Amino acid sequence: MKLEESVAFVTGANRGLGEQFVRALFDAGAAKVYAGARDPGKVAVPGAVPMAVDITDHDSVAAACRAAPDVTLLVNNAGSTTRAHILDGDLESFRREFETHVVGTLAMSRAFAPVLGRNGGGAVVNVLSVLSWVSIPVSAGYAAAKAAEWSVTNALRLALAGQGTQVTALHVSYLATDMAAGVPGPKSDPGEVARSALGGVAAGLPEVLGDNVSRRVRAALPGGPAALYPQLRGGQSLV
Repeated sequence: MKLEESVAFVTGANRGLGEQFVRALFDAGAAKVYAGARDPGKVAVPGAVPMAVDITDHDSVAAACRAAPDVTLLVNNAGSTTRAHILDGDLESFRREFETHVVGTLAMSRAFAPVLGRNGGGAVVNVLSVLSWVSIPVSAGYAAAKAAEWSVTNALRLALAGQGTQVTALHVSYLATDMAAGVPGPKSDPGEVARSALGGVAAGLPEVLGDNVSRRVRAALPGGPAALYPQLRGGQSLV
C-alpha cells in the first residue's frame, strides 16, 4: 500500500504507540490522520484530526466511522492490560481484555471494511503482541485476548482480500510506554516500532515482527512448548 497521501485512522492515538503511529504516518506523507481516543482532547500531535471513539462501544464506533468516510488505512492500536493472573485474577478482567482486544478490534474492522473497499482497498494494521504466541501467568488474560485477536486478524486477511484490503499484524514485546512502565526489563522504542510496522504495510507484508523478542519467539514456534517455554527446563524465558 502507498502511504503517501493516505488517510489513516489510528485508535488509542493519544499516547504511547498510537501517538507514534500518528507521527510516523505524517512523516511517511499521509494526507490526513484521524487520531482516535476516548478523550480526543488528549491528542497532542499537531495536524492530527482528534476523533472520539471507544472501541468497546458499538455506537461510538459507528459514529466515528460515519465521521471518517475517506479512510484508506485503519490502525487498530487501542488496548489495555489488567495483568490478570491465571489463578486468581478477576474473571471480569479477562472479559474486559477480550471485549477490548478481540471484540473491539473486530468492531472497528467490520465498520471500516466497506469504507476501505469504497476507497480502493487500503489496509488494516492490527497491533498484536509477542504474547499472541506465548503466555505468562501474570498476564494470562491479556495473552489469551491477543492470541484470539491474532486468529481474528488472520480471518480478516482472508475475508477482505477480495476487496483488495491488505491486513498486517504487528507483533511486539514490551514498549517504552506508560502501559509497560511497571514491567522490568528492556523495552523497545515505540517510534521505531511504528515506523517498522508502516514499512511492512508499504511492502504488503502480512506480519511485522517489531523487535528482537518477537523474532526470537516466532523462530521458536516450530519447536513447540519445549522451545517456547525453556524455563520449564531451567532455561531463560523468551519474554
